[in-house]
Amino acid sequence: TYLVEDLTPVSQEASIGIWVGLLMTSYSAAQFLFSPFWGSLSDRIGRRPVLLVGLVGNTVFFTMFGLANTLWLALAARFLAGVFNGNLAVARAYIGDVSNPQQLATRMGLIGAAFGLGFTFGPFIGGELSDPASRWAVFEGTIFDSHPYLLPCAVASLLSVLSLLVAMRNLPESLPPELRTKKKKNSEEGGIKKTIQNTSKMMRSGSVSVVIWVTMLFIFGFTIMHAVFILYTQMSPADGGLSFSEADNGRVFALIGICGILTQGVLIGPLTKKFGTRRLIPMAIVATGIGLVLIPYSQYESRWFHILIVGVLVSVGNGLFTPSSSSFLTRIAKSEGYELGMVMGAQESVSAFARIIGPLTGGFVWVLTHSRDWPFDYHTAFHLCGILMVCAALLSLKLPHLPEEEERTSSEGE
Repeated sequence: TYLVEDLTPVSQEASIGIWVGLLMTSYSAAQFLFSPFWGSLSDRIGRRPVLLVGLVGNTVFFTMFGLANTLWLALAARFLAGVFNGNLAVARAYIGDVSNPQQLATRMGLIGAAFGLGFTFGPFIGGELSDPASRWAVFEGTIFDSHPYLLPCAVASLLSVLSLLVAMRNLPESLPPELRTKKKKNSEEGGIKKTIQNTSKMMRSGSVSVVIWVTMLFIFGFTIMHAVFILYTQMSPADGGLSFSEADNGRVFALIGICGILTQGVLIGPLTKKFGTRRLIPMAIVATGIGLVLIPYSQYESRWFHILIVGVLVSVGNGLFTPSSSSFLTRIAKSEGYELGMVMGAQESVSAFARIIGPLTGGFVWVLTHSRDWPFDYHTAFHLCGILMVCAALLSLKLPHLPEEEERTSSEGE
């Protein structure tokens, strides 16, 4: 937001909100378009080279974003970063390649915990490193003075370089040549158009489609909350809000991030072992849905206690759902003979699509309802989150049963 404000001419200040929305959605739009491509490519040439290319892309386009001196250049950098970050699906496919059913949930959870660490501490570090010339004399008159957001982007690029070096040295290929898609098939099925067609096909058939649709409904509902949470909490108590400051909201998101890290890094294994992935998915959806619906019912006098409860529900539910759905999808894909990279690419593409329409829907519903009277007032967007979670939970009941012995031990066994 601050970058957009700095790059927007005074004559176009009314368009700041539009540009913020474009920068936010362009990243997910790129993931939506390219995740199936990267997933299918990894089925043909292996996971390792695709992951390495993604790290190179992150390095280049993080720096490009920091150097952007126009909104169009920033938008291009953001989109291209999303293109190369479409290989998150490949990372999940890699985990699926090297894990047995007893290990899947825990290892998928570790990916989520790693992202949770980034989402928890990344904004804090980025804020501390932004506009360094205004705080530290050593940066005055340097490129960091003329490009105030370059330093956090440069640090992100440096971390990508370090990850690239570690991966080049220590990351083995997980998909042996005999299991890769054949060259002949490559010529028939290559390209973004075909991989999107494959995604569409998987969303219409078999058990894989159930998991993908459940994932889309869940993320759709969850990201509606992203768009309206701060709008609600910053409202005055007289209007039903909590009068939270930016620092207050930062504390809430830090709480959610920490709970998510603990859930995906510690709790997912034991809970999967106890309940099984198939039962854990609807339980996670219900917990998340309850938390989302209860958010706008906070009372100002007990606001922190209430937000603590709903924050734990939402973060634990989300922390259980993400690795559980990915591990369940991996096992189904393997059992039904799908190419794992293509399947995980389809899931990530659909997730990215939900991350595009969720905030847009949330913002639209909020504008229409927040100043109205009950029942269609500021509660409405959160009620919509709950409706989508109910749909996801009901659909998850159609998930196929996995072998009983795998369900009981579907956690890190060693």
